[in-house]
Amino acid sequence: MLRLPEAHRDLFKKPFGTLYPNIGELLPQIRDRAVYAVGDVVTHNLLGAGIIPDIAIIDGYTMRSPCNRSPLLRARRLAAKNPPGTITDELVDAIDTAVQNPPGVIFVDGEEDLAVIPLVLAAPIGTAVLYGQPGEGVVLRLVDALAKQEAGSMLNVFVRE
Repeated sequence: MLRLPEAHRDLFKKPFGTLYPNIGELLPQIRDRAVYAVGDVVTHNLLGAGIIPDIAIIDGYTMRSPCNRSPLLRARRLAAKNPPGTITDELVDAIDTAVQNPPGVIFVDGEEDLAVIPLVLAAPIGTAVLYGQPGEGVVLRLVDALAKQEAGSMLNVFVRE
């Protein structure tokens, strides 16, 4: 398991991509792309906009409160334990499995907030990865070589336990 040290938490507060106030504004950017979503609200809002994500990573919560808008997706279901502030091998394995054979929904027992990092590393070039930025909107990261390099650098501040 990888744990994010307290000293590096601030690195993850700024958007890892382009921040949009709502899903509607980024729809033109994700047309004709594979779409991967992290978070219950982002996934719910994508479905509301008529977009079914190829992969969704959800935990049943939003901002640490139960999410009453958890999406119901008809896709293969995977499960992974992932405590807050960590990226577990179990989560990485579930992401790799989903990416190799989409569509898939990964239900996280714990917290899915940091899943965007291994998701970008596993995603094919050209994929649109979306996640919520609490109180601000939704972040879109189009996967390219730079995105993968930045995700790798972010992963380097974690400590293996």
